[in-house]
Amino acid sequence: MKKLLLLLPVAALFALSGVAFAGQGEVSEKEIRRAVLVVSFGTSMPEARHAIDSLVDEARRAFPEAEVRLAYTSNIIRRKILKEENLFIPTPLEALAKLQDDGFTHVYVQPTHIIPGEEYEDLGRVVTALASIPGKFGFEKIVLGAPLLADEGDCADLAAILHRTYGDRLGKDRAVVFMGHGSPHSANAFYSQMALCLEKVSDRFFLGTVEGFPSFDDMVRHLEKSGVRRVTLVPLMIVAGDHARNDMADGDDPESWLSQLKEKGYRVDAVISGLGENSEVRALFLKHLKALID
Repeated sequence: MKKLLLLLPVAALFALSGVAFAGQGEVSEKEIRRAVLVVSFGTSMPEARHAIDSLVDEARRAFPEAEVRLAYTSNIIRRKILKEENLFIPTPLEALAKLQDDGFTHVYVQPTHIIPGEEYEDLGRVVTALASIPGKFGFEKIVLGAPLLADEGDCADLAAILHRTYGDRLGKDRAVVFMGHGSPHSANAFYSQMALCLEKVSDRFFLGTVEGFPSFDDMVRHLEKSGVRRVTLVPLMIVAGDHARNDMADGDDPESWLSQLKEKGYRVDAVISGLGENSEVRALFLKHLKALID
């Protein structure tokens, strides 16, 4: 009898524990809190930051039920902004830790990368690691969205947008040259695919990259065969930052694309506008994000 009396409180404790855990489960079902984290490499140029901030603003309008925040992957840029502007922008890991601490349960990470290269893979490892954490220090759901170019359809969509945007700069004697970043990563192949998609919409569209294939010299060989003498340079980058302003369009730098093309006898002008400033391009990112949330 004494043993039975001793066991009753223990049994009651387990019973109450069961009710408590069940109750917590019911609460978590009712208290789903969604957040979107937009992740960019970043830029230290305030005048170029609009391209990223516009995507964040549009994500807030498209998904009003979710908290939308921003993170930068470049520590150099983050530190420069903090020093020069006293503006703190977290890393993806810092931002995700804060979202977890703030009680968000479902997190959708949308990168602004153009290709699924090294930066994208690094971000994927962070998301995978956090997704593996069970219990109160983890998320119920955390997923990573696709970059701008994830398949052939994305390349075709972007080529069509660029034709609508820059088609009026094309002609028998006029061409548009896009400058991509490029990468030693195997995902650089997306730039070759993008070049083919651009060629399909116009034989006056050309693409080269700063650090990959097709290179500037590869692009020039195709340009010379076309017979055009007037060229408009356009950055195929989310923000018109250092590469666009210096490597592409700096007329005082003899190594810039603008200077080299002028040296070859072309009449050259440049557009200093990142892809993120184009509302149709931002819509492609939001389409990837919607696929995550749906």
